[in-house]
Amino acid sequence: MAARTTTPEKRPGFFSQIKTLYTFTQKEYRWLPFLLAGIVLVGIALGVLIGFLIPPLAAWSVILWGVTGLLAGILASMITMTRLSTTAMYKKIDGMPGATGHVLSSSLGRNWQASEAPIGVNPRTQEAVYRAIGRGGVVLIGEGNRSRLTRLVGEERSRVTRVAAGVPVTVLYVGHGDDEVPIAKLASTIKALPKKVDRSTMAAVIKRVSSVSQGLSSLPIPKGVDPTKMRSPRPR
Repeated sequence: MAARTTTPEKRPGFFSQIKTLYTFTQKEYRWLPFLLAGIVLVGIALGVLIGFLIPPLAAWSVILWGVTGLLAGILASMITMTRLSTTAMYKKIDGMPGATGHVLSSSLGRNWQASEAPIGVNPRTQEAVYRAIGRGGVVLIGEGNRSRLTRLVGEERSRVTRVAAGVPVTVLYVGHGDDEVPIAKLASTIKALPKKVDRSTMAAVIKRVSSVSQGLSSLPIPKGVDPTKMRSPRPR
């Protein structure tokens, strides 16, 4: 029997993460290097200008402010690249089966509980229903053709209202049609729901709903999005 290793898994270093983030984003935005270089140059220029404007005028002051502007420009370019990488990720996964599960599991924060796995799937057409539970109540999210999702959403809504009476249930559909939510705005739409459930009630709802959904835990994630590959890396 092979000995079990105790060596912790080596994580990518900071600069390795930056390189991966840059490569991922630059594939979607070819003009990214020019934008980042421009932001850094603007930061340096502003720093040098401040050095000239603040008395007393001295070479060391101009140099110091120029370095400060350089650091500020690098920070601003990093923030810009991180935001663009998130936008690029959403553009890549938009319309792909499983995209909803990826967003729910990575973007809702601590006030919501959700899973990458759907709670209902049409194995033939890959339409799927996902669920999130939080301070805003229970949210059911349909992914796929809306007309074919009616039965799946209705079944889950009935199941939730049966075990969690009085808790608000919101139904959202991912897409670009009328009354649909784009995948890029899904997390913000859910988090913007008014808080109508306290934490103790939320915990009870999670327990009750989970108890009637145990038989669905083996449902496969719709093929299309590999969450381990699609998540845009962020620098620590």
